[in-house]
Amino acid sequence: MSQHCAVAELLLNDLLAVFWDVDGTLADTEMDGHRPAFNQAFKDLDLPFHWDADLYNKLLPIAGGLHRVRNYAKEQGLDLTDAQLAQLKERKRFHYFERVQQGFVRFRPGVQRMLHLLHGADIQQWIVTSSGQASVHALLDAAGDRIPPFDGVISADDVSAGKPSPEGYRLAVERSGVKPAHALAIEDSAAGFAAARDAGLSCLLTPSPWDPDLCGVVPEAAAVMDHLGDQDCPLTVRQGPPCEDAMVTLKYLQSLLLTDPS
Repeated sequence: MSQHCAVAELLLNDLLAVFWDVDGTLADTEMDGHRPAFNQAFKDLDLPFHWDADLYNKLLPIAGGLHRVRNYAKEQGLDLTDAQLAQLKERKRFHYFERVQQGFVRFRPGVQRMLHLLHGADIQQWIVTSSGQASVHALLDAAGDRIPPFDGVISADDVSAGKPSPEGYRLAVERSGVKPAHALAIEDSAAGFAAARDAGLSCLLTPSPWDPDLCGVVPEAAAVMDHLGDQDCPLTVRQGPPCEDAMVTLKYLQSLLLTDPS
């Protein structure tokens, strides 16, 4: 099928926007990006914390890095000041940017392929994340021309409450001008799924292994799979419609839309 025909088919079928989460969805940012950056920042500020992989897994359901730090510190009997948290944020950001630039953070299977397919079909693509703008743009800048540009970014800097609040997705819907029934969210966590669902969006899940809460909400998802799939990396569908050639396609995303586009 030519690109022109593909665009015509997608416009007819009313898939007009895809909203992407970042951490754990677009890229494997957590274990090799954020976690070691936090640990180095703790060391810089002489804080008695070190997050190994198991501990970080347990902390990840708390959306937003500073919320995670504040909660963990209180559990350890430390009440960090706003000044300490601001310092920590800057040091962690510095170390995270370094790791991204050094190539430690990689896109998940199928993500780059899907970004280009959606861009070629003239479907809007937005980022909706609980991370800050600076972290998002560090990843996008490092990717360079390997991925197409996004139509917009909604980050923690744009809303008063991060996921599971639906505020970010509602703002993305408003700015995109697309009704929720004509859009799809791609997420990896229980908090992200809840945010998309409460904003009235259908949601495709590529779950993070560290999110035990996801088991309780999976039945409500449009589909669940380990990743989006590539030619040399076939996906496994855990729930939802079967996926031809073990790769997510534009037609497959369309099949996941809500059926009542009012």
